[in-house]
Amino acid sequence: MLVYLSKKIAIPNDAKLRCIGWHMGKGWIACGGENGLLKVLKLEAQEGKDVKAKGLAAPSNLSMNQSLEGHNGDIHVVAWNEEHSKLTSSDQNGLIIVWFLYKGMWYEEMINNRNKSIVRSIQWNKEGQKICIAYDDGAVIVGSVDGSRLWGKDIKGIQLTHVEWSPDGKVLIFGNSKGEIHIYDSHGTYNSKMTIQCLTNATGAVKIVGVTWYKGKLGYIEPNCPCLAIAYDIGRAQIMRHELDTNPVKIDSGMLVTCIAWNNTGSLLAMGGSQKASGADKDVSVVQFYTPHGEHLHTLRVPGKPLSSLSWEGGGLRIALAISSFIYFANIRHDYLWGYFSNTVVYAFQKPDHVEHFVIFWNLVSNEKFPKMVKNLVLIASCKDFCVLITRVGDGFGQYSLLLCNALGTPIDCKYIELEPCFVSMSHTHVIVTSQTGIFVWHYRTMSRLAAPELMSHLMSRKSTEGQERLIHVDDHPTGNSEIPVDFKKAHVQTGDPICCVCNSEKAMVVGRASGTVQYYSLPKLALEQVFSLKCRPHKIALNSNSTMLSVIDINGVLNLFNVEKKNKDGSVGCIELLDRKDVWDLKWAEDNPDLFAMMEKTRMYIFRKLDPEEPVVVSGHICYFNDMEVKSVLLDEIMKDPENPSEELIAHMEIKSLRDTRSLLQTVGITDAHQFIEDNPHPRLWRLLAEFSLEHLDLEMAEKAFVRCSDYQGIQFVKRLKVLDSSAKQSAEVAAYFKRFEDAERIYLEMDRRDLAVDLRVKLGDWFKVVQLLKTGGGAGDDTILIQAWNAIGDYYADRQKWQHAVTYYTQGKNQERLAECYYILEDYDGLEKLASSLPENHPLLHSLAKMFVTVGMCEQAVHCYVKVGKMKDAINCCVELNQWDQAVDLAKKHNIKEIDSLLAKYATYLLEKDKILSAVELYHKANHFIEAAKLLIKVARAASEQSLNPMKIKKIYVLSALLVDKFRSVLKDAHEAEKQADHSKEDMLLSTESSILDNPWRGAEAYHFFLMAQRYLYTGKIESALTTALIKLESSKELGEEQRLLYDQLSLQIFTRHPPKDKVSGHIICPSCGAEISDWSFACTTCNMKFPICVATGQPQLSSQLWICLVCKHRANTVDMKSFKNCPLCHTPKP
Repeated sequence: MLVYLSKKIAIPNDAKLRCIGWHMGKGWIACGGENGLLKVLKLEAQEGKDVKAKGLAAPSNLSMNQSLEGHNGDIHVVAWNEEHSKLTSSDQNGLIIVWFLYKGMWYEEMINNRNKSIVRSIQWNKEGQKICIAYDDGAVIVGSVDGSRLWGKDIKGIQLTHVEWSPDGKVLIFGNSKGEIHIYDSHGTYNSKMTIQCLTNATGAVKIVGVTWYKGKLGYIEPNCPCLAIAYDIGRAQIMRHELDTNPVKIDSGMLVTCIAWNNTGSLLAMGGSQKASGADKDVSVVQFYTPHGEHLHTLRVPGKPLSSLSWEGGGLRIALAISSFIYFANIRHDYLWGYFSNTVVYAFQKPDHVEHFVIFWNLVSNEKFPKMVKNLVLIASCKDFCVLITRVGDGFGQYSLLLCNALGTPIDCKYIELEPCFVSMSHTHVIVTSQTGIFVWHYRTMSRLAAPELMSHLMSRKSTEGQERLIHVDDHPTGNSEIPVDFKKAHVQTGDPICCVCNSEKAMVVGRASGTVQYYSLPKLALEQVFSLKCRPHKIALNSNSTMLSVIDINGVLNLFNVEKKNKDGSVGCIELLDRKDVWDLKWAEDNPDLFAMMEKTRMYIFRKLDPEEPVVVSGHICYFNDMEVKSVLLDEIMKDPENPSEELIAHMEIKSLRDTRSLLQTVGITDAHQFIEDNPHPRLWRLLAEFSLEHLDLEMAEKAFVRCSDYQGIQFVKRLKVLDSSAKQSAEVAAYFKRFEDAERIYLEMDRRDLAVDLRVKLGDWFKVVQLLKTGGGAGDDTILIQAWNAIGDYYADRQKWQHAVTYYTQGKNQERLAECYYILEDYDGLEKLASSLPENHPLLHSLAKMFVTVGMCEQAVHCYVKVGKMKDAINCCVELNQWDQAVDLAKKHNIKEIDSLLAKYATYLLEKDKILSAVELYHKANHFIEAAKLLIKVARAASEQSLNPMKIKKIYVLSALLVDKFRSVLKDAHEAEKQADHSKEDMLLSTESSILDNPWRGAEAYHFFLMAQRYLYTGKIESALTTALIKLESSKELGEEQRLLYDQLSLQIFTRHPPKDKVSGHIICPSCGAEISDWSFACTTCNMKFPICVATGQPQLSSQLWICLVCKHRANTVDMKSFKNCPLCHTPKP
């Protein structure tokens, strides 16, 4: 991490600033100072296509600079309401003003003046709904965002200095002039006094200078992370996990603190103040940065004093400092978890309320992203083709894993270590992990990187270095002559000079220590070769491509180079080559030139050839690649704003001066002079550039020489092919195709009237759309074959992208029936699939596949059709059985004389009955046209339901269904052939002997429950006579009742009418239509001639009228007048015609 000053704004009239606040969401900066000074500023970076630099490097200007008038005294407090975008300010007179934005200007919304005391602190809660105001005299007021007062409290005898809300808004903590912290609930009830452990052994009076509680809006960097910071003027501070934390993180900054503030994610705590300058008596303003666990990361020296206030930008990349009458802005360069390898940027970030890290593998060539969730991620390193992710195993400390991954995020290998990783470095062959005391070396190799002979020797040899691990202590002096056993206990031995950085190449490893000592080890034998001393504490170190030069960036951002091999006058080896570049935060050596390196200084990138810099380029990216005279950097700051959707615009490319000069010489002077310049400054990239330029101008001799110098064998072969072509036009077309200018190549071929060559070009490219277009505009022998190939290739193109409808169009034109069937199946276009099956001839191999497709979607008839066309009758029957189409299966079996179907049906029905799946067995018999068996099972279900006194309506419907099945059986018998009739009549006779009641009157059960339900309805509607007519009389005369049941009903009737004597009304009389006798109107039969009268299924009453309605299904009767109110048959529920 590095912090450097980037901008300064002067306040008019030299007014001294007292406070500053930066709105994290909108970017407004409020600053208050002497004599009522209150200003709102806004810095906005320039954006657009014309602006080349992005992020922190983009130029920024003040888009708002408004002075707010309303205060007369010095402004002491400014506080932003982040959620409602309101500004609250207070001055030395106790006047409080709430400001709001309207049409780009700030106006007063509310004013409050208690006129008793001054305001010491104002804080809004996380949701922005409540504000707490703490006065110097101990008064506390809590109000709402609309200005109403919620509650107030006077804390007697205490001068308040600070107030802060907890993240959940349930706790308020107050700091007073005695240095104490008191804890209250959100309603003002006192809870307890906070224990301040950071003041242990402190003497004299102390003053609280800051109380800040990170609210967790963007999540926490880890579970149970310290987030409540309390700082004192003597430099002591403690960071707590909650207000009752008994084990806080304690900090002794060694300076006089004036203010503190958390960044936007709670990962950095800035402490501002002053301290004695080294070697001087005067104080200097400084800002120190700490992690939530108290680790000191950086110290920024700031000109001027005093530093009265500081505030973070919403993105966490800048911090504003109020010093005297100036506002200083400092840029923060974070140490992200990231790496670059194999054209892939890998980076990690966290989401709010997620413990895991999200790791993105972003391929810059294909722009594909491969996300991966990783728990307890600690470090990332990368090189060449792989990266390593270091994670903590489990929730405790002690064991860590090294996960080697490829560019897709797929794990390749893994190692476990018992060493707390603080620093990591990676080369093409080694991964170096160090704690503060131990160094772990993992020599990794993967099978994909081994050549065939090397692979065989690797597999055969037991002494292969594959996966070799070594561990040494930083104070050891290994010679590399003996094997070093891995003992992690040795790495935990403490040292007075801990490790602070590490780097390595394929043949060397360098370890930097806090004292400035640098230890140089050779690899792979891991021998300590040299020890150097620097006059600074190294922060980042890197070796060049041949391991002869070491770059050193110290903790203050100063860059120097160290020549590892240069001898000094005293004979020692190793010499500092002063560069003294300040505010350097990133550096990358060229992979193909040991004298070239690129570095980032503030927001400028410099490319150095030894100690000579080129003109800088304004950019703020992290350097990820320097090779072939090109530097690639990635704008990680911008990526982290939306890490799940990185844009290609956030990758910056830069060419070094030699490459730019060569390109300019070729354009302005010519090939000969440029050739001489490249001879003087040879580089493969320059020779390749000359070869490409020569090809463009068809200077084949020079192109061949240049390809030879850059060892491009394919280029040499291409030039040889060009030489044998018979025209310069063909050569120009081939050159255009070589440079991927295919449109130009095609145009040249067409101008030559060689459409065939243009088609061949497009065929080689796989551009089948162009092939079709070219073939349609011309003709020739063999075009139809190519056209069909093109149609199918275009169909494949759309099928690969799951655009099936488009694929169908082109497969149809290409007559590709197999792929067409697949598309129809995926589109669920079964009509198209059926038409395709009908169009195929018999015994076509595709019919079997089509049949399987139909089976999977339950289309039995179509599947059978396909099986029949290929002559697979058993498969057709099996298909019917699988789809439960037993009627069709039986028909097929009879038609083709297959006898196994009846036994299979019987076995399946028996299986269902054993599993108590009676209804499934009913459905099976029904589909197989075994209606009587289905009816018998239904009657069994109905009787079981009747015994359990289940829903009568449900029982009635079961009886209706059984009766319908019996009627259907009779209908089948009537329509069958005469011979089959007799056979079936014998079957009917057999059934009559076993279950005669089923065929005798299949509707009897349905009638009984129908009239029973009707009697219940009459009873509950008060129609007693109708109920008796349809219920008791019907039951007494029912033939289904046995003698015992009939006796029970007689006894029941006797008991009812004994307790409640009947009081019958005078009943009406009717004339029997048969004999003319007079009988009661409720009689079901004539007492004289014994003629039975039909019963109306609509009313349950006997019917003597000749105007009757007859149901076409169940054949039951009802009065025509009564049926006018019915849409369906009351008994079987069949709709009326």
